[in-house]
Amino acid sequence: MSHEEYMKTALELAGKAVGFTSPNPMVGAVIVKNGKIIGKGFHKKYGGLHAEREAFSYCDSMGIDCSGADMYVTLEPCCHYGKTPPCTEAVIKHGIKRVFIGSSDPNPLVSGKGTKILREHGIEVTEGILKDECNALNEIFFHYITTGMPFVTMKYAMTMDGKIACYTGESKWITGEQARINVQRERLRHSAIMAGIGTVIADNPMLTCRLENGRNPVRIICDTHLRIPADCNIVRTAGEIPTIIASCSDDKEKISFLENKGCMVLNIPEKDGHINLNILAERIGSMKIDSILLEGGGELNWSMLNAGLVNKVQAYIAPKIFGGNGAKSPVSGIGAPAPSDAFILTDMKIRNIGEDILIESRVKNVHGNN
Repeated sequence: MSHEEYMKTALELAGKAVGFTSPNPMVGAVIVKNGKIIGKGFHKKYGGLHAEREAFSYCDSMGIDCSGADMYVTLEPCCHYGKTPPCTEAVIKHGIKRVFIGSSDPNPLVSGKGTKILREHGIEVTEGILKDECNALNEIFFHYITTGMPFVTMKYAMTMDGKIACYTGESKWITGEQARINVQRERLRHSAIMAGIGTVIADNPMLTCRLENGRNPVRIICDTHLRIPADCNIVRTAGEIPTIIASCSDDKEKISFLENKGCMVLNIPEKDGHINLNILAERIGSMKIDSILLEGGGELNWSMLNAGLVNKVQAYIAPKIFGGNGAKSPVSGIGAPAPSDAFILTDMKIRNIGEDILIESRVKNVHGNN
């Protein structure tokens, strides 16, 4: 097998932990000796063993000697004490001869220091194996660790004429089952899901991850005037699913009621008659919530874009046409005054999901985006 093939195996291992390592990165490691894989591991969950130590743990339990072996790891080995000891120590202790790395770690505690330590101990280090793929795996971690702000993915489903609902307000279902399953995977991948109060009042959603053995994201509801219904699904299940209500209201009685139901109510300053979304994002980031799947209506989507908080856009497009002058589109607000003022999307990727199309793009010039 080639270096790229071994790294691809490490990437596949890392991907098994989607949704469970936040705010840590997803990492996979493979140990190779005499052309054969002798150990594999991945970072399974936050607070657990890192990928390198998982791989070594397997080898140790099987009595396998790692001295003189190669290690392939998707991210630069850590060199600091956190919830676990430095992985560089384990690599050195086990007599690894060569280390092949996919991504450099932008974490200031590691950034280049891990590879430096390995080289100082006579270990040959090669960086950049399948770098693009390894970087893509941890785009959320890279953004969060360097900015302290959550990575925001704006997701919506629309028809080919750009409608997210019929003129009657009916919207179930625009896309097919396979696309909806993919959305559930994205809910698992992101730490939180955000919606506006209009969506809550209109649809009474649960905003949960419905995958088997999945993990529910933290629910964040933007509710400027604290209009959330007392009997809605969000409030009813707040004792079981972490729920944050962001509001400018000082209605102590309503706040007390919501807190008794299990909601966390964040008082956020007002800006232009609505929640100051930049301050909200800073507060969310300080809570170690590294990513948000934005499933808002047109107004919230525009406001998040206008605040410079959206990093990625996921547009699911169904082969349907709704028409209707009053039918809603995915982004509303005041809009751009001229084509030259449009938000520019880059790095576009297009793929078919069942009968639908998913277009993914990065938002250009957002803080922390490359």
